[in-house]
Amino acid sequence: MEEQNKQNMTDESEIDLMEILRKIIKIRRTLYKAAGIGLIFGIIIALSVPKHYTVEVTLSPEMGSSKGNSGLASMAASFLGAGATMSDGVDALNASLSSDIVSSTPFLLELLSMNVPVDGEKITFGSYLDTQSTPWWSYIIGFPGMAISGVRSLFSNEDETDGMRNGDSGAIELTKDESKKIISLKKSITAMMDKKTSITDVSVTLQDPKVAAVVADSVVRKLQEYIIGYRTSKAKEDCAYLERLFKERQEEYYAAQKKYAEYVDTHDNLILQSVRAEQERLQNDMSLAYQVYSQVANQLQVARAKVQEEKPVFAVVEPAVIPQESSGTSKKTYVTLFVFFFVAVVCGWKLFAEEFWDKLKREFV
Repeated sequence: MEEQNKQNMTDESEIDLMEILRKIIKIRRTLYKAAGIGLIFGIIIALSVPKHYTVEVTLSPEMGSSKGNSGLASMAASFLGAGATMSDGVDALNASLSSDIVSSTPFLLELLSMNVPVDGEKITFGSYLDTQSTPWWSYIIGFPGMAISGVRSLFSNEDETDGMRNGDSGAIELTKDESKKIISLKKSITAMMDKKTSITDVSVTLQDPKVAAVVADSVVRKLQEYIIGYRTSKAKEDCAYLERLFKERQEEYYAAQKKYAEYVDTHDNLILQSVRAEQERLQNDMSLAYQVYSQVANQLQVARAKVQEEKPVFAVVEPAVIPQESSGTSKKTYVTLFVFFFVAVVCGWKLFAEEFWDKLKREFV
């Protein structure tokens, strides 16, 4: 009995498949038309989407947490004495912040002013972004917003040609054009870090392969400058403070030395006890001033060595290479997807949805 039921189910499935196959053969002309329409739409979309080229640069930064007294600073301290040491703090800027730095507004604003090669000429990167093409449907989608902006501009006297970089409050004010470009660049320029290896991959996607390579190289260099500037900022501040302190102590020592020398010269032949006491006091002041001056000088040498030591070392594992092939979805893929979509929609309608729709109409009409 069970074997007979299984046989019946198999026969019914075969009958259903044969029925579906007969329906597909029956509507094959309609499917050919759907495939043709999908082909046309696919070609239109494929030709409308501009080519994009992606350049990736792999960067391996040397990022440490706490170095202690090592390297140049340790060497300087060993020559100048145990008292000439400077404490090292934990590095607050690690490789994980690379993505945040690359997508920050000040960083991208600097990129807009750089020069890039376009058709044998040098133009600013911001001007190049204005020359990038967009699909025709983006104008249709953005037309309502453009119309509203145009109407507002008729009743507004605000001048939006110049954007303020930094106001009194330290905030950055951008023009609408700059804001659009910044938003676009945040999508086109990315930096991803591997948490295990700390290797950072910088990716730049633009419509011109040469411009993409130049921008990728500039992004890496500016990222290095940002990290180096931050890593050395504290050491530079300490060094500048010790420079000022060194000059002050030097002047104090020279003044005490001069005062002692003048007193000795004017009282050389006198053997009074009061003269000897004053001479001894001036000599002690000079010695104390020299000790302080010498200690500050030693600390200054250590601070100067530490500025160099704090500079991180970057290894560019994969440099910026001009791509030969475009990235993203290919034109063949667009055409194939649209042909498949139109054929699938027509098949679904003819085989299932049309019959169901007719039943609904008969029930409610």
